[in-house]
Parts: sequence; structure tokens; C-alpha cells
Amino acid sequence: MTTAPCQIIANTIGQLYTCSEVNGFVRIRTPYLYPDGDVIDLFLAPESQTLTDLGETLRWLDMQTFRQSLSKKQDWFLQDIQTTYGIELYDGMLLVRVRDDLAEALTRLAQGAIAVSNLWLLNRMRLASTLNDEIAELLDEYQIRYERDIKLVGRSTRSWQIDFRTRHPRRSALVEVLSTGNRGAANSKVNNAVAAWVDLYQYQLTTEPLRFIALFDDSLDVWSSSHISQLAEFSEICYVSKPEGLIEQLMT
Repeated sequence: MTTAPCQIIANTIGQLYTCSEVNGFVRIRTPYLYPDGDVIDLFLAPESQTLTDLGETLRWLDMQTFRQSLSKKQDWFLQDIQTTYGIELYDGMLLVRVRDDLAEALTRLAQGAIAVSNLWLLNRMRLASTLNDEIAELLDEYQIRYERDIKLVGRSTRSWQIDFRTRHPRRSALVEVLSTGNRGAANSKVNNAVAAWVDLYQYQLTTEPLRFIALFDDSLDVWSSSHISQLAEFSEICYVSKPEGLIEQLMT
């Protein structure tokens, strides 16, 4: 085992960091945490003296993002973080080349990883219209034709505005996006969606019936199991965190 890096850590910041050898790297467990409480581990390649997160930070961030890719705003902030902390990005990994001060490099990369992981907050603060833009990009990516903010008249003669109507050779669908950061507003959104599906039921009885889909923005912890079950009676349930599920519903 390469002992020099661990000895350096023990002599300088050892009370906060621990290290061990893992698959040819020296794994350094830091006192820093990702937003969900997971510990940030960094890895030193002894021969090249390169310190890296082995891609874990961006993997974590991708899991919080609807399209498993960064938005333009997140990408801009990522570039700014690289400049601020002197971090390189290579093949999805954050890395720092250690010169003379290992402790300084560790602190710099760990703080950079925290800053990158905090870009998930941009998802929580996004407006519903921004989320709908992301959904539109996803539909474009899979070449699914769609209309946005369409108005349909129900049996009650009331006009309902639905976020998306998609068209695919195998299936057409209405998609209503449920996104709010307010627990009080969550009930209202669910009740409105239920009322819409009930009033628009005749569109499921045509020769080319429309599939009804309720798409929950589950990056926001405001939805209860009763919300899900209410809408499940009248529509398919999909989640923003699982875009592949939405695509499957729209194409099969």
C-alpha cells in the first residue's frame, strides 16, 4: 500500500479525514456530505498524483435531474465552479492535480464537489413552465409529436387546458404536469386534474382513444400516497425522476 499520502493526511488533517487503498487508488473519506447525507469520498491516483471523485458527484446530480442531463443554466454554473475552484472535468469526473499541498487540493476538490452537487437546487426552484420546456425537449429527442397548452371541451361544456397532447403511431395521449412546491396547492392541483380527466372521459371512447397521463414532479416532496391513488383511478401515473417511464407510456 502507498503509505505516503495517508501519512501526509495523518500529519496534517488526519483528525477529519481517513484513507485506505481501493482498486489501486488511495480512497480518502472526507468530512463533507452530499445534500442527501452521503459522504464525499475522493480518490488519489499515486502515480499521476491526480485527485478525483471518480465521477460520483455528477452521477449524483444526474439522478436529481429529469432528463439525466444538465440544463443550460446548470452547465453554465458548472463551468463557473471549475474556474472558481481550479477543478478540471474529464470524462464526467471532477479532478485536481496535486502539486505540493495535498491538504489544500483535498479541501478544494471537496468544496467544488459540494458546489456542483448543490446545483440540484436549480431543479427545486424551477418554475412549472421551465419543467414543461424540459419535457418538450425530451419529446423532441424521441421524435414524439406534441402540442402544448391545448384546450379541450368536456362533457360539462367547460374548457380545460392540458399541458401536452402527444401523437405517436401507436398511441396518442394527454399529459398533465403536476408541479408545485406548496403542500397546500398540491391538493388543488390533484383535484383539478381529477376533474379534468372525468370531464374529458369521452376522449377515451373514440376510435383512436387518448391515453390520460398524470406526470408528477417528484423532485418536490409535496405529494402523498392519496394524491397518487386519486389520479391512478383515472390516468396513468408517471414521475419526473423516471423519464423512461413517460416515454414508454407515450410510445407503447
